[in-house]
Order: sequence, then C-alpha cells, then structure tokens
Amino acid sequence: MSLAGPITIGGGKGTVELRTGGVIHVIWKPQGTIGADDALAAWAAVNEVSRGTEHPMLVDMAMTEAVSRDARSIFSTPCAASRIALLGSSPVDRVIATLFLGVHKPACPSRFFTSRNEAMAWLAQG
Repeated sequence: MSLAGPITIGGGKGTVELRTGGVIHVIWKPQGTIGADDALAAWAAVNEVSRGTEHPMLVDMAMTEAVSRDARSIFSTPCAASRIALLGSSPVDRVIATLFLGVHKPACPSRFFTSRNEAMAWLAQG
C-alpha cells in the first residue's frame, strides 16, 4: 500500500513511492541507464513523497545497465533518505553499487544487498 506516489521518474525509467511502513521505494526498470536528469528527477520525487521528513529508502536497481558519473554524483547529495539500501541481483549491480559507495561519499548510511529481506531488516535498524 502506498502512502504517497508512485511518481514516475526519468520518462518511465522508474518510480518513487512512500509505502506503508514509512519506507521510500525507488524502483528502476531493468536494462535501463540512469543519467543526471534521471537522478535529479528521482531525488526531487523522493523529497516530494517524503513531505519534509526523513525516511529509510530501498532502491531496487536490479539489472540496471549503467549509472553515469554525473548521476552517481547527484545520488551522493542529501535527500529525504535517512539511510539507503541498494538492492540488486547481478554482478553488474554489485559493480555499480561498489563504484558508487567506494568513490562517492553518500550523505547517509548506504549499503548494497542482494536480499530484499536483509535490506528491509537493515533499513528498520535505523
């Protein structure tokens, strides 16, 4: 159940919504590439659904093909997320997340997961 959203981002590349339980869900479509404009739109949507309060955020990036350097930089700027769980399923997802987490300093605690249950449990801790 959704408390706010879903908001379509990136011309249909993904959605953002605040779900029951207070977790923001960002879901990127598989086989997509994420550019700076997509990142800016995603962060604007995250801030919109949060309505001025911080929430934990699950980013489902499974099977994302690429995230531009500019997009990674934008994703390291503060938004309404109190902590971010990056959820992926492939080795490419892990490389993208590792590159982001290793090169950029996220504005809040952030980790990569391949298990939705583990990601949600980690988000609940903060």
